[in-house]
Amino acid sequence: MNLKTNHTIHSHQCHTSWDNSIAPILTVTPGESVEFDVQEASAGQLSSQSLVGDVADLDFGRINPVNGPIFIDGAKPGDALKVSILAFEPSGWGWTANIPGFGLLADQFPDPALHIWSYEKSASMPAAYGPGGRVPLKPFCGTIGVAPREAGVHSVVPPRQVGGNMDIRDLAAGTELFLPVEVEGALFSVGDTHAAQGDGEICGTAIESPMSVALRFELVHDANIPFPRFTTPGPVTRHLDAKGYDVTAGIGPDLMSAAHDAVSYMIDLLSAQHGLSAMDAYLLCSVCGDLKISEIVDVPNWVVSFYFPRIVFE
Repeated sequence: MNLKTNHTIHSHQCHTSWDNSIAPILTVTPGESVEFDVQEASAGQLSSQSLVGDVADLDFGRINPVNGPIFIDGAKPGDALKVSILAFEPSGWGWTANIPGFGLLADQFPDPALHIWSYEKSASMPAAYGPGGRVPLKPFCGTIGVAPREAGVHSVVPPRQVGGNMDIRDLAAGTELFLPVEVEGALFSVGDTHAAQGDGEICGTAIESPMSVALRFELVHDANIPFPRFTTPGPVTRHLDAKGYDVTAGIGPDLMSAAHDAVSYMIDLLSAQHGLSAMDAYLLCSVCGDLKISEIVDVPNWVVSFYFPRIVFE
């Protein structure tokens, strides 16, 4: 790839767990930039030619590889690692799957499903989906973080205080991310790039897509931040806002149950309006619909809303 950085990390230079004893593959000086050639989340087990049967055969020991770790010269516990997300170079293809036992509505959708996406490598045009749907794209890093202070091997799947598999769609080009450093050198890694995702990633996968990403590293000494934080360069939903939203709500005393209800309601609505199967609507909601807590103060019930962008079908 050609993202004009100081260093390049190739796709095979990766690992599949957080462990502060993993030897770094590169040392960088604050101010330097690195291009990472990131695999999609299946680590090559799924391809543009895959079929739904391949989902059932996934080896979860290979899932979510992250490139690195990178040693940041001078990084000490208590510092913050500032990661400037400079640019992406997408591959032009990706996948979205329903993996049995995984996802917000796993009980309702026990069977595997797979959708293969093809899109322009510039990611400037929406990607087609089903009968007339077109999903606006916004490449970002799903997994991005540093090594935890706790010794030993830790799964890369759940997010952590030091970042990791946060799946925040606004970690896109132009964003500046600050990560709490817990070990010398920070030991930074990145992976799980997505071409698009809704807030919540409700089925457990987005448009999982291999791509290259360019990042620049700086240090804020003695920042002592408790969790990651980030700054966006401007509006974050402009690619979805043009036609407004259809919105469904779930209401009750439990936020997770309310989220289930809001999403189930939207799946029913999309199926009725656009002739989608329930599974197709579920996958589509995961890549472009947003879960939001709309109200959390009026005891005993809370409101969770699900926003689906009308631009997908208009």
